[in-house]
Amino acid sequence: MKRKFLYGVLAAAGCLLNSCSDRQHDFDACGQIEATEVVVSAEANGRIVALNLTEGDELEAGHQVGVIDSVQLYLQKKELVRKMSNTRTKLVDVDRQLASQYAHLKNLRTDYARYQALAAKDAATRKQVDDLVSQIAVAEREISAKKQTFERNNAGIREELALYEVQIAEKEDQLEKCRIVAPVSGTVLTKFAEEGEMVTSGKSLFKLADMHQVYVRAYLTAPQLSDVKLGDPVRVTIEDGTDRSRAYDGRLVWISDEAEFTPKNIQTKDERADLVYAAKIALQNDGYLKLGMYAYIYFQTEKDK
Repeated sequence: MKRKFLYGVLAAAGCLLNSCSDRQHDFDACGQIEATEVVVSAEANGRIVALNLTEGDELEAGHQVGVIDSVQLYLQKKELVRKMSNTRTKLVDVDRQLASQYAHLKNLRTDYARYQALAAKDAATRKQVDDLVSQIAVAEREISAKKQTFERNNAGIREELALYEVQIAEKEDQLEKCRIVAPVSGTVLTKFAEEGEMVTSGKSLFKLADMHQVYVRAYLTAPQLSDVKLGDPVRVTIEDGTDRSRAYDGRLVWISDEAEFTPKNIQTKDERADLVYAAKIALQNDGYLKLGMYAYIYFQTEKDK
């Protein structure tokens, strides 16, 4: 916010020093051409392997313009993948491991049914039937205990695999951040780094600005606010150093909700104003508008509208 305020002060100061003071107060406000700027910073540590851009280049959002050395991250990811693959081999198929015990239990139950039928005909003793009941109970407890052990071991292995998945995802995210990508569409204003340089996360690489949609930051007095509203059409003329200034149709898109004391160098319609409101007027750039150009704002009257 302080930075934006400083830009506004400098803009109005420029108007005052360059030509605002030389003109009659036939304009409603004075400002300077600005644009939405984005400083693209490194998201990884390492050496810049490639940075294919120059100042003035037009970039599309998502376009990759460079890369930071990612060999070590790639190898770390490969190591995790191999460890994960090795850990997965430790998982056991519980039913296959207990197949012989299940077969033994099935045989015991078959014998139990047969001996129970024989005992009903007095062809087998009661002790033989009771022994089979006891053997079946022992076999069931053994199967239950082994199954619990296998499932517990598998659960521990799955947790380990899940941890590897998180670590691999982390490495993939770090690898993705080694790609230098334009976050928005715009024009490269400044390049802060070059190929071969070592950078750390947060280091500024280049600055972009959307030069297709620019705006003028100006300051309005309280009486002026009663005559304008958001969305109103605005006429803007550009101070380009020639006798024939270019004129543009703009639109009032933002008005600060807080007043501020008029800075000393602010040029307004009424120089006696104690408080002013910052405002933005959006303009469609035809290619002739450059950052820093001075602009004069003319609000349309009811007759003009």
